Amino acid sequence: MRVYLLIAAIAAAATYLVTPLIRHLAIDMGAVGEIRKRDVHRVPTPRMGGVGMLFGFIIAFLFASRMPWIGGLFRNSHQAWVILVGAVAICLLGVCDDIWDLDWMLKMSGQILISVFVSWQGVQIVSLPWGHSLITASPSVSMAVTAFLIVASINAVNFVDGLDGLAAGICAIGGIAFAAYSYILARTQPSYASMAILVDVCLVGICVGFLMENWHPAKLFMGDSGSMLLGYLLTVASIVLTGHLDPATMTSSTYLPIFMPLILPILVLFIPVLDMCLAITRRLAKGQSPMHPDRMHLHHRMIRIGHSIRGAVAILWGWAALISFGAISTLFVPLWEIFIVACVVVPVLTVATMAPHYRRRLAEIRAHAQAGQHIGGRDE
Repeated sequence: MRVYLLIAAIAAAATYLVTPLIRHLAIDMGAVGEIRKRDVHRVPTPRMGGVGMLFGFIIAFLFASRMPWIGGLFRNSHQAWVILVGAVAICLLGVCDDIWDLDWMLKMSGQILISVFVSWQGVQIVSLPWGHSLITASPSVSMAVTAFLIVASINAVNFVDGLDGLAAGICAIGGIAFAAYSYILARTQPSYASMAILVDVCLVGICVGFLMENWHPAKLFMGDSGSMLLGYLLTVASIVLTGHLDPATMTSSTYLPIFMPLILPILVLFIPVLDMCLAITRRLAKGQSPMHPDRMHLHHRMIRIGHSIRGAVAILWGWAALISFGAISTLFVPLWEIFIVACVVVPVLTVATMAPHYRRRLAEIRAHAQAGQHIGGRDE
């Protein structure tokens, strides 16, 4: 555990130290977005922060490759290097979008190509659930499922990246949840060394390091280079953990626990995925492109009802933590205990979410009542 904490600290420190340099580089390269109608910020802010996170990830990854305890993950398989190459490629695609604002179809085509490449090189889902058992999928099906999961997660994180610190915080929470779950599974193996844990702790580290510059008011945005990188890493970690299960060794008692990492990305990214699905449905219903921008995202609505940026981000972090850690707890904690905790936490988060709306409504009611009393007094 201490080794993983050290790697996370290295990723955080490297990201934090290089981020100011990336900010100046983004300004020099013109990666400073103009204020758009859908934007919450009012000051032009450089983006391309994903390059700083990529730098932190590479440094931590290379450091881990030189450690005797974890180095075997790099020597015995080329999987680690495939993950690294994919991370560099997806970040560079995001950099191009941060600078030149690529057409959404071109950007998605690049995402698909990179996802297919990573899957083709062995980072893929081999076993799929079918009824009450697992089956070995064909290579084409495995590649298609893997590419779909990666592209969906990339765009879900991209959709939720609308407030300072929101996407980085949600992905950090997801990374912590994945790392904890992966570590619990690794304890049953002869060695605690796990590529899934390594990717997760690096992910958490780069998110924490970047949040130092991205917390409101943000000095640097992660841009598509960052949101796509985080979505990619979050999903690749789950695929690495579940990608090469042997259906012949599976039993009904281990079926759900081992496949929880496939369910967990959906639960961790439930708010972004929900926001993405609602946005696509809303835009298609209006005859617009599914990538047409608007100000109807969940975080926009929270700002509209009266939340501050920091308050909205903190509440959405709370929902993400509840869903992700609640999902993991179902495997190790009695359901009745989880239910009791949920009965306390859910109402608290609900009240916190809706409080500004009800305060405003109460103020309006009082204002109308006072106005009515004033008019009645004059009539008398």
